[in-house]
Amino acid sequence: MSQTLYFSVLLIALCSLSECIQHRYHYINMNKTWIEAQKYCRENYRDLATVNNMDDMKQLMKSVDNNLTVYVWIGLKRSSVYNWKWSLGDPVNYTNWYNGVSNGSDNCTYIRDGSWHHQDCNVNTSFICYNESSKGFIIVTSNKTWRAAQVFCRQHYTDLTSVRNQIENDEIQKIMNNKKISEVWIGLFRDSWEWSDESDSTFRYWFSGQPDNYGASQDCTGARMTVQGQWHDISCSSLQNFVCHEDNLILIQMNLSWSEALRYCRENHVDLVSVDSEEIQFMVTKVIHRSSTDAVWMGLHYYCQMNLWIWIRGEAVCYQNWAPGNETRLMNCNTEHRAGAVQSGGDHLWISLPQSHKLNFICNRK
Repeated sequence: MSQTLYFSVLLIALCSLSECIQHRYHYINMNKTWIEAQKYCRENYRDLATVNNMDDMKQLMKSVDNNLTVYVWIGLKRSSVYNWKWSLGDPVNYTNWYNGVSNGSDNCTYIRDGSWHHQDCNVNTSFICYNESSKGFIIVTSNKTWRAAQVFCRQHYTDLTSVRNQIENDEIQKIMNNKKISEVWIGLFRDSWEWSDESDSTFRYWFSGQPDNYGASQDCTGARMTVQGQWHDISCSSLQNFVCHEDNLILIQMNLSWSEALRYCRENHVDLVSVDSEEIQFMVTKVIHRSSTDAVWMGLHYYCQMNLWIWIRGEAVCYQNWAPGNETRLMNCNTEHRAGAVQSGGDHLWISLPQSHKLNFICNRK
């Protein structure tokens, strides 16, 4: 009993030592067209840089630091297909268009009388932000364009709000009624830009007035270093330096048992991923959507002798995202060994499964 207590205390003490995994960006001081830069990145790293949020953008800027350049290519390119996206990156699983149809050619969305409408993104109106720390909606009564509203929300809160279900839609309309505001921007927008690595990132960091498609020939994206890395659309045939990225997490679309997945990651990468922080959980959600199984293995297993869930590197489970009932301790060590997996859909909660199950899995490359 005393040994178990000592081991538990030791593991808890190690909670603060976990390391956050981030994108690794590589600045390439070579002048190439966008297509040439894409080919170079795919041959030597993973792809041209994808940017998921402002933290990524800051890391990208650091990779270019002290190098004299105006633009650097990133992996965002114009396509022919327009898709609706949430600024926060949530999947668009719920909509509430007026008359049930998203008619119109305008690319930004506002709420009026509980229904959603298209609007020119350059119109000035009130807007509603989402605050992650309080899980709340904040109406801002000053009038701004959609892009300016997005910038304001990101600076002061988290982002322009997503509306994920009818309950949230009704709550926002109630707040609007109390404030006597008839229209507010929400975070739903439409564009035709896609990432080279097929990422679903909806993060955009356009400079004011961009993209403008000057001359109807600007289909690629350069981050302009002279204006804090804000983005411009420029001709894909122009010659620019560029930034590649290398993901620290990789989804392996093979169906293996937990032990087989562990062996594969250690032989081909570093290890099964330890999801020991909210940041790493977020990064897992960015790669898990391509999974061919309902859940994917992570590096979490049940150490029956000590009656503990632990990561394969020995850390205690400090950050947790269990589905209800799945974190239950097992009292019979003769039962089949169990390990932790992340659900591929929904809220990507953790579940406990027998290690013999065959699942996709996520390796850590760092």
